[in-house]
Amino acid sequence: MSQDNKSALLDSLRIERKAPLAPSRAPWMIAAVVLLAALAGGGWYFWPDSRVTVHAVTAQAQDAGSVSGLDASGYVVARRKATLSAKILGKVTEVNFEEGDQVKAGDIVARLDDSNQRAALMEAEAKARQAKATLDNTAPIYARYQKLKSEGAISTDAVETQRLAYENARTAHQVAQAGVATAASFLKDTLVRAPFSGIVTVKVAQVGEVVAPSAAGGGDTRTGIVTIVDMDSLEVQVDVSENYIDRVKVGGAAIIHLDAYPEWDIPGQVIAIIPTADQSKGTVEVRVSIKAKDGRILPQMAARVAFMDMPGKGAVAAISRVTVPAQAVQAHGRTGDIYVIKEDDTLEKRSVALGPVSQQTAVILSGVMAGEKLAAGDLSNLRDGEQVKIAE
Repeated sequence: MSQDNKSALLDSLRIERKAPLAPSRAPWMIAAVVLLAALAGGGWYFWPDSRVTVHAVTAQAQDAGSVSGLDASGYVVARRKATLSAKILGKVTEVNFEEGDQVKAGDIVARLDDSNQRAALMEAEAKARQAKATLDNTAPIYARYQKLKSEGAISTDAVETQRLAYENARTAHQVAQAGVATAASFLKDTLVRAPFSGIVTVKVAQVGEVVAPSAAGGGDTRTGIVTIVDMDSLEVQVDVSENYIDRVKVGGAAIIHLDAYPEWDIPGQVIAIIPTADQSKGTVEVRVSIKAKDGRILPQMAARVAFMDMPGKGAVAAISRVTVPAQAVQAHGRTGDIYVIKEDDTLEKRSVALGPVSQQTAVILSGVMAGEKLAAGDLSNLRDGEQVKIAE
C-alpha cells in the first residue's frame, strides 16, 4: 500500500472534536432583573407613605350683604371713664361696690378713716362758739360807749378802745367760722362719691389700705380706689391708614363686628375724625358711635369696622371676604397663616388678613380666593412646599 493511500485511510478514521460551547449567562441575568423588580415592587407596596395626611377644605365666598369701601380694626372704648381717688391721705374703712356693680351719681363708693377730721371739726366748732361769745359780750359794751359819747359822758379815746375790741372780736369770730367750714370740708373729703352713673370695672383699694390723692402717691401708697365706666358712652376707636382716610366721612354709616361675636352686625356711625396722624404708624384715628346699645358690648373688646361708602362719593366695592373653618388658620391677632393645597398636592404657605374669628369659622379679608383648597387640622407641623396626602 502506497504512502498516499495510508494517509487517506487515516484521515477517514479520525474523529473530529469540536470546542465546548461557553455556558450562556443571559438566563441568569434575566432572572436577577426579574427578582430585583419583584423586590422593588413589593417594597414600594409595603413601605409606609411618609407624606403627611391633611384634611382639605374649600374657601367659601361670604355674602357681604352691603357695600363697603374700607375696613379698619380697633377697640371698644369708654368715652366717659373715671378712676376715683381720695382728695386726702387716709386709711380705707369701707368700700361699698365690687366689679360689675352699678352705681349712681352721688353714691358713696368708699369711706376713709375720719376720726382726725371729726376731732378737728369739733375743735373748730368750739373755737367758733368761744369767738361768738366774745363777740356777743363786746358788741353791747361798744354800743353803750357810743351812747355815752353822744351824751358827752366819756372821752373819744374810751370809745375808740371799745371799738377796737369789738372789731377784733368780730374778726376772730369770722376766722373761727372759716375754720369750721374748713374742718367740715376735710371731713366731707373722707367720703368718695361717684361723679356719674355707671358700672364699676376695677376695684383697686381694699379696706385697711392707705390711699392718697393721685398727685401725692408714692411707694406702696395707692392712689385709685375704683374705676367707673359709663356704659352709655361706649364707642369704637379705629386706626385708618392715612392713604384711605379720604374715604371716611363724618356722619357716614358703618358696620361694627366684635371678635367675640363675629356674626353680629352692629350698626354704627362715624362721629369724629381726629385731626392728626400717627407718624409712626401712618394712621388717623376715627371714632365710631355704637347705635345699638347692648350689655354684651364691653370696654376694650377688639372690633372691626366696615365703613359704608356714601352714594355719589366715589367708587363702591363689595366686601371681598371668604369664610373657612377656624382649623384652617393659624391666627395671630389681625393676621394669620394658611396652607393652600396646590394641584400637585404641595403646600403653599400664605399670610392673610383676618376678620372676625370664632371657634368654628374664620373670615379672611385678603390673601386667598374663594374656591381654593386649604389644609385644615394641626397646622403646626406643616411646611411650605411640602407634599401632602389628602384625607378621604
